[in-house]
Amino acid sequence: MRFGLNLRRLLNSLKYVAVAVIASLITLLSINLAPEPRILRALVPHRFDASDPDFARSMSSYSQGQLFDSNAVQTLVNGDEIFPSMLQAIHAARSTIDFETYIYWSGVVGYEFATALATKAREGVEVRVLVDWVGSLPFDEDLIEIMTSAGVRFQRYRPIHWYTLDRVNNRTHRKLLIVDGLVAFTGGVGIADNWLGNARNPDEWRDTHYQVKGPAVSAFQAAFAENWLETAGETLQGEKFYPPSEPAGSLSAQLILSSQPNGSENMELMMLAAIAAARDHLRIGMAYFVPDDIALQQILDARKRGVAVDVIVPNWLTDVPLVRKGSRYFWGDLLKAGVRIFEFQPTMYHPKLLIVDDVWTSFGSANLDERSLRLNDEATLNVYGRDFAKTQIDLFNQDLARSRQISLGEWEARPLTEKVSDWLASRLHSQL
Repeated sequence: MRFGLNLRRLLNSLKYVAVAVIASLITLLSINLAPEPRILRALVPHRFDASDPDFARSMSSYSQGQLFDSNAVQTLVNGDEIFPSMLQAIHAARSTIDFETYIYWSGVVGYEFATALATKAREGVEVRVLVDWVGSLPFDEDLIEIMTSAGVRFQRYRPIHWYTLDRVNNRTHRKLLIVDGLVAFTGGVGIADNWLGNARNPDEWRDTHYQVKGPAVSAFQAAFAENWLETAGETLQGEKFYPPSEPAGSLSAQLILSSQPNGSENMELMMLAAIAAARDHLRIGMAYFVPDDIALQQILDARKRGVAVDVIVPNWLTDVPLVRKGSRYFWGDLLKAGVRIFEFQPTMYHPKLLIVDDVWTSFGSANLDERSLRLNDEATLNVYGRDFAKTQIDLFNQDLARSRQISLGEWEARPLTEKVSDWLASRLHSQL
């Protein structure tokens, strides 16, 4: 009898412990998934156009992105152009290679980069590779062995430990390759076979990457050094990382960083201020387009001023259907205001592009969503110049020709099941 009573007491105690543990885990998860409190709570007013010198000066000040002159930027379209250019720069390295990416998956591309990086390490080049822990989960350990056995310093960004659970939701989404401190690459591309080809079919993703030369490369090196210091505890300094800069072109450029848990407002303020500076035409190409209420109002405010707004997003071929559904829920007010929304048809559309009028272009790793603006570490390059903007507008128009416009009538005529599921997905907007 006494044994049975003690057993029941023990079982009851275990139940209480289990409930307490589950409650603690739920609380920890809720705290971790919630973004930092919003700092920007009002629209950025339209005080000047993007062509006004005050725009560049203001952008440089409040986004903490130093403006560098005399840069050259080459546009690389799809895997057929992107991967050969990046590998060519790696093969030509003489001193350092610093590589940071969110996605590094096994496959043909992953193996080719691993062997190229390993070859340079054996030649005596200092090679550092930093991949996000979440983004690199589908990563064959054999590829890591190829690199590390050759002397590549390989690190995963914020791996999951019991003492890091409070930051599990803050990832690095940056795509950075810096070679010898003289040439840098950024854009939307990850290291995976999904990006092979020329966006001809659903197996070949559409994306754009950019090669940068000139004084702005030092900002890319500093961005990598920031994440490398946190992960590896090593400070990168000296001429091999920051060589004397030489003019490479005529473009002014600034790299804007979003860093968690601090500094997230820089990227969001930059995007809102850019939209506020539009006078004639705002072009947005986004793989993941889930603007928060302030960003939505900022776009609608541009429409009230008579600014034409074109948005390209993925169609049902998106790799994250939940994001597309969450995005579609918010389209009503935009479509009613005259915003033109297009879905790219041939394959997954993965660029992150913002063009203001015909003078200013922004591209890199950041999407117009709360995950990019409030949770991830991101890096986006702003380029000032009409000639460069024209090349990006031409490319945008080419994508537009391969896209299908969504009308307000079509959006309103969605089946009830889609409307409900879109609403449910939109409730997760802070994580999308």
